[in-house]
Amino acid sequence: MPSDLPDYYYRVKDNGAAVFRVDTENRQRRIEMDQIAVVNIRNGEIKPHGDRTLTETDLTHIRGWMENRREVLAHRDIDDIYRAVDHLNLTTQWAQSKASDAQLEAVTDDLLLAMHDLRSTLVRKKADRLLKD
Repeated sequence: MPSDLPDYYYRVKDNGAAVFRVDTENRQRRIEMDQIAVVNIRNGEIKPHGDRTLTETDLTHIRGWMENRREVLAHRDIDDIYRAVDHLNLTTQWAQSKASDAQLEAVTDDLLLAMHDLRSTLVRKKADRLLKD
């Protein structure tokens, strides 16, 4: 099993990850993880951990992970939006067929304000795109 492990492990954080080099070639045959860097996805910064010097191999792996991570996060963002559309549709169905007057009273103002805010933003952004063309 240890031979199947990757050479690097990324502990994901809000803005990036802590990067560890995975070592299974030791006398105890234990998995050791040695932190070598911290990366920031937003600004692309790669900081060596402590007094480490990163090799070109390290940097290549880290940059590849960062590129892949950005793609994953972008996909999740759009997936979240599609889920929000589904939730809006489910909310409409709930309001029409299941909600009691008390439940509607509890959520109507919040929903109307959120939808108004969303609609205003979408209309403004669409107008900006149309004017650009």
